Formats: sequence, C-alpha cells, structure tokens
Amino acid sequence: MLPAPTTPPAPGASLAIEQDVSLRPYNSFGLPAVAHTLVHVRSDADVRRLLGHPEHGRAAKLVLGGGSNLILSRDPQAVVLRVEVAGRRLLAEHDDAWIIESGAGENWHELVAWTLDQGWPGLENLALIPGTVGAAPVQNIGAYGLELKDRFESLDAVDLVTGRSVTLDARACNFGYRDSIFKQGGFGGLAGKSLITRVRLRLPRPWQPVLGYLDLQRRMAETGDSSPDARTIFEWVCAIRRAKLPDPARIGNAGSFFKNPIVSAEQCKDIIGRDPEIVHYPMPDGTVKLAAGWLIDACGWKGKSVGRAAVYERQALVLVNRGGASGAEVVTLARAIQESVYGRFGIRLEPEPVIV
Repeated sequence: MLPAPTTPPAPGASLAIEQDVSLRPYNSFGLPAVAHTLVHVRSDADVRRLLGHPEHGRAAKLVLGGGSNLILSRDPQAVVLRVEVAGRRLLAEHDDAWIIESGAGENWHELVAWTLDQGWPGLENLALIPGTVGAAPVQNIGAYGLELKDRFESLDAVDLVTGRSVTLDARACNFGYRDSIFKQGGFGGLAGKSLITRVRLRLPRPWQPVLGYLDLQRRMAETGDSSPDARTIFEWVCAIRRAKLPDPARIGNAGSFFKNPIVSAEQCKDIIGRDPEIVHYPMPDGTVKLAAGWLIDACGWKGKSVGRAAVYERQALVLVNRGGASGAEVVTLARAIQESVYGRFGIRLEPEPVIV
C-alpha cells in the first residue's frame, strides 16, 4: 500500500448533499429504500470535504456505485456516498501492454466497449457485467474464463477515516473468487473503510483470446469460427448474457445472486455418486467448482416466488423483482434457497451481493 500525496480541497468548494433520497433508482434490483443523507462523490477531495463536515464527517458511511451488487433490506442509517468519479484514458502504452485508467463512477460495460473501439482488446469476456468501474475490483468480477484480477494494474482509494489517498496493487487488494480486501472486515480488511476513486487496468500485448469457457466453445462450433477476434468474442458474450440474464432496466435483479461453491475433489465425487448430472468444473488446484444455478434448479426453485421476489425462470442463479418486491422478500427467498440446497447437497451457498 503506497501513500499518495493528498490534495487539500479547493477554496470555496462545496459538497453536493441531498436529504431523504429514494434509492430505488440507484439499485439494480429496484428495491425501495431511502437514504437520509446522500453525498455525490466526484473526486478524492469530495471525500475529504465530507470527513471535515461538522454533521456527517464522523457518521457511518455506505459506498454506493452502480447498485448492481447491493440488496437493500431496509433504509440505510449510514451516510450514502454515491461514487460519480468520471474520466477514462490511455495512461501508458508499452510493448507488452496498454495501461488504461478509469474513474470509479464510469459504467463498466461502456468502458469495455470503449477500449475495443480504441483498439485495446482484453476485456471482451467481461462485457455486459452491470455496475461501475469502482465496484469491479471490490467484487473481483469475472465471467467466461476471465476475472478482473487477470487485467488489474492498480487502484486509488481514499481512507474514510483519515481522508488519506492510497494506491493499491493486486497483491494489496487480496483478490479471491468474487472477493477482495474491500469486502473483508476485521483486522486488515477494508470493508466500509475505503472508497475507490480510480482503477487502472493492464491489457496484455499481443492480445490472446480467452476461449476455454464452454459457452464460447459452443459458439465457435456453431459458427465455424475457431479464431474469433476480440470484437466477435465481445458480441458472443453479450448475446449469451442477454439470452440467460434479465435486463435490470426491465426486470430488477442483481445478476448472479450466489457464488458457485468450490468443494474438494472428494466432496464432488460423493455428490456425483448421488447426482451424476451435476455441472462441475475442475480447478487448477485440484478443487472443483460446482454450478450454483444447477444446484438451485435441482432443488426445484426455478420460477418459484416468495411474495414479489422470484427465481428467474431462465436461470436459477438469478433472483428477480417481479414488481414491488421488498428487500425483506428477497432476503427471505435467498435464505430459503440456501436451506434447501444445504438440506439436499450439504453445501452452503454464499450470496454475491452485499445485503444491507
């Protein structure tokens, strides 16, 4: 963790603060909640202005990006910080990589499309993942054989207690499967303690496609294109995701709701003995990743509802808002699914979204 110089707020600058703001438009599940205080953060200096605020400076804080990885079960009591840091640029060009920098408030999918438009491939497998750039390292987003950590260079963040800016590399971020230091609490964790303002990505040169994922192999077989370029992979990924996952603009959801559980080879062998059709993926370290969607479907949850929260009929891994669902209904449905899967398979599913 390398300290970066701090810049004092500009004289006369003021914070953009709102009171009693509906958060329904700010979470992709479309859940009802109200922020008693919402602060629009557009720079590192805004964070330091907030920390010096006589009323809100010492209050608990909730960082909000695109709201695509958040389940609001109640009105948050914390001051909500909506991250709106903008800007994207080519920071450096080396023989072996392009280094891209983006503000944390930028839309992730739009960044992926922009890099391709500029002739800098490497993020195409991560197309159409909802949310902001700043949320990507928090979750260590991943899809179709690629994770953010595979393209990560560094990020800037501001400490929510001291206001000090820091730069973190991949090692400091402690990336794991849908995990990072920003989701980890306790000693050494940064959950609720830092706000990411900028992210830098390293796109390797020469470009090499990532095609190991089954759905992409099927596309290659269907099209006869065994050497797709980055734009083609981007379009395939978008088409696959649109066929499987509902558009949050039409049906409220948070994407994949549960992590795919990772078990030992022995555990997997035992489950296969009882359920030979289980979808599973051997990992390089000898463990096995199980398809959470298959486990949920096998328990009969696809299309089922609790109140106005439901399991999506096309993909059991996705929970949706059928219209007017409350956060409590979503949480109740999620817990019922967890209990059902544990009762049948002895596996505890872990939610991907943060539940507030």
